[in-house]
Amino acid sequence: MEKLQRARCTAAARLDRLPILSIHRKIMWIVGIIFFFEVADVNTFAFAAPAIMKAWNLSISTISFIVSATFIGMFFGAVTGGWFSDRVGRKKALIITTIWYSGFSLLNAAVQGTTGLFITRLLTGVGVAAMTVICMTYVSEIFPAKQRGSYQGWVMTIGLAGIPVTAYVARFTVPIASWGWRLVFVWGSLGLLVLLFANYLEESPRWYDNRGKLAEADAVLERIEACGRAEFGDLPPAPGTVEELISGCGYADLLAPAYLPRTLMLITVWIAQTMGFYGFTAWVPTLLVAHGFSLVHSLAWSAAMTIGAVPGAFIAAQISDVWQRKWSITIVALVITFCGLMYGMTFKVAAIVIFGFLVAMSIQTFAPLLFAYTAECFPTHIRNSGCGLCYGIGRLSNVFGPLIVAFFFNHYGYKSVFIYVAAMWLLVALILGSFGPLTKGRTLV
Repeated sequence: MEKLQRARCTAAARLDRLPILSIHRKIMWIVGIIFFFEVADVNTFAFAAPAIMKAWNLSISTISFIVSATFIGMFFGAVTGGWFSDRVGRKKALIITTIWYSGFSLLNAAVQGTTGLFITRLLTGVGVAAMTVICMTYVSEIFPAKQRGSYQGWVMTIGLAGIPVTAYVARFTVPIASWGWRLVFVWGSLGLLVLLFANYLEESPRWYDNRGKLAEADAVLERIEACGRAEFGDLPPAPGTVEELISGCGYADLLAPAYLPRTLMLITVWIAQTMGFYGFTAWVPTLLVAHGFSLVHSLAWSAAMTIGAVPGAFIAAQISDVWQRKWSITIVALVITFCGLMYGMTFKVAAIVIFGFLVAMSIQTFAPLLFAYTAECFPTHIRNSGCGLCYGIGRLSNVFGPLIVAFFFNHYGYKSVFIYVAAMWLLVALILGSFGPLTKGRTLV
């Protein structure tokens, strides 16, 4: 692949010397709220599914077929979204994909029949996954190295509040009528409102720099540095001029000898964690109903469990930049393995809620850590493509995840589903603990 060599003061070095500024906090809130409605949208079908199943007289297998559509869409969205962002920029891609997922979420509310719902969930999944991988990269690139993991956690703390809020929206809207589930999808489309504040977002200077758009990179950096001088006075001196190699973008780079082992390791981790994550979160309400609990009680208990998402991301914000993320991720995956098994082995309401809360909390401690870690494992010119490929293949694998859950439930019962989920999380811990590189505090090149 053709390479350019040029002398410059890197955007990475100029950004990494800065303290956290008000402009960073504005970006944190805007991206966090975009992520809030993205997370809300991802979870809408999980909360609407029991009501749809009753209203349309559907089987667990049919519900799993519709769930699979979301993950097919997520694969295409993650892979194309990462590629798209590496070419047009993080900010523009973030805005376009937010419009996409919000618009199709609204269409979910109007759809009639399983075929139509399959199509709209697939197209919603495209936007949801594309936005997620762009957000993952954008946060890693716009914040200084010493705080990027923590702020990935803060963004997700804001965003993951969308899970319990959506759960309670579903709790009160779904039972009001046979069509109440449609209001949950309307709720998931409200990410469109955040675009009113999109002008406060800055393009990633690292992306500009890497694409050779030095004037644009300097303009963004000067705005950020001016904010820093206004808030802190003199800033640390900019580092000296350095030589850097910049290569073109392409998925072929991800398969080059330098990155192939890392790419394969992260793909495997994303497959296993996706199976484990959605094997639990997407099926809890439906499995509780199928096991004999009422729809109202299932939604109420599921909503109580999801409150754990917010403290989970808050914990990630506290620990992400303290220890090596490789080891934090490994330990949290083991905690999820244990709590998930305990959840599946009991039918006592108190134990279901407590262990469900702990699983929800630990999963959302895990997610910001893995988001930050994945972005750190690739250089700027293929960062979003790498994140998109790993995230996308993980989501594509879960096309089969709902079918596996349905198989275990139908043939081996309720407990077998949670043994399968625990096995996926144990696999994550073993692979990342054995093969993951150390990344904490490294300058992103």
